[in-house]
This record gives sequence, structure tokens and C-alpha cells, in this order.
Amino acid sequence: MRKPRFGIDIDGTVTTPDTLLPHINKAYNVALTLEDIKEYDFLSAFPHPVDRQEFANWFLQNERYMYEVSDIYPDAKQVLNHWYKKYELIYISARHDVLVDVTTEWFMKQQVPYDRIELIGSHNKLQAAKDAKVEVFFEDKHDNAVMLAESLDIPVILFDTPYNRDSTPKQVVRVNSWLQADEWIKRNF
Repeated sequence: MRKPRFGIDIDGTVTTPDTLLPHINKAYNVALTLEDIKEYDFLSAFPHPVDRQEFANWFLQNERYMYEVSDIYPDAKQVLNHWYKKYELIYISARHDVLVDVTTEWFMKQQVPYDRIELIGSHNKLQAAKDAKVEVFFEDKHDNAVMLAESLDIPVILFDTPYNRDSTPKQVVRVNSWLQADEWIKRNF
């Protein structure tokens, strides 16, 4: 019998949603906090204009290092290690596939289990989630959560952040921690 399949985003879900901020603050001489980020687009929170192309170039030059040193979300390791015994864990991330090595090394270093890691290079995770036949998805990006829930008719666990507080359909379950996500899974799986 096949284990239930969970689709799990990485950045802002397995890693903390503020993990990139120290790097951005240092590079751009700003002092942004997670509470300042009201949209998924970091640049909307800057106190001064920043050229989008310049930021994109900076991000590409620094993403390997930032992903390598990303902080793990509190209790994620404990919960995911427990789930690994009962569920198939498929990580589906917008990261580009050239980052497979740094991503898998981070998972090994953090001792976070996985069955599969798919780096799709796009925030549109619908096809990957559909192909993987996931039964629940864990996400931090609001529009992804809504699209996955409505298109696949599955529950989506949305990790609450200041940048994802728009309204959601009933299939989207907002949580504040991995422990809350675990409680929901215990009740529903």
C-alpha cells in the first residue's frame, strides 16, 4: 500500500521565511524585518527604489550561498522526521535545477528526510504537484496555496507570514508552526 504523499515547498516553509533578510539587509544597507514584508516581492518593502534587474542579478550571484546557510524552520526537522515513517515527502520548489547539489546538501546537513526533491524553476507548482499526486501541500506563497487548493481540490497548509495574509478558500489551512501543521495532519490523516 502506497504511503500518502505530501508536497512541500522549501523556501519560507522548511526554511524560515526571514532567512534571506540578513543577506538582503547587508547587501542593500537596509534593516528590513519579516513584518515589513507585506507582499511576496521583497522590493516592495524597501525604503528606497531598487532596480529590479540589479536585484535579480545580485540574487542570482548570491543564491547558492544563501540557500547553503538558510535557517531551518523551528520544529520542521522533528515533524518531518516523524512523518517520513508514514508519508512520502516530495519537496517541490521554485528553485532552479542547477541548485540540486546545494539543496540536497542542505537537507543532509540539516538531517531533514526526503523521498524526492523537485526544483522546477518556477513558482507555478501545479503541474509538479499534480504529477506527484500529492494529497496535501505545504506552502508559504499565498497565490500558490490558493491555486493548488482550488485546482487540485486538496488541502494546502499555509505557513502564516505578513506577506500571505490575503483571504483564502476553505481548503487552505493557515498555521503558525510545524507543530500546528503536525496537529492538523494527525487529525486528518
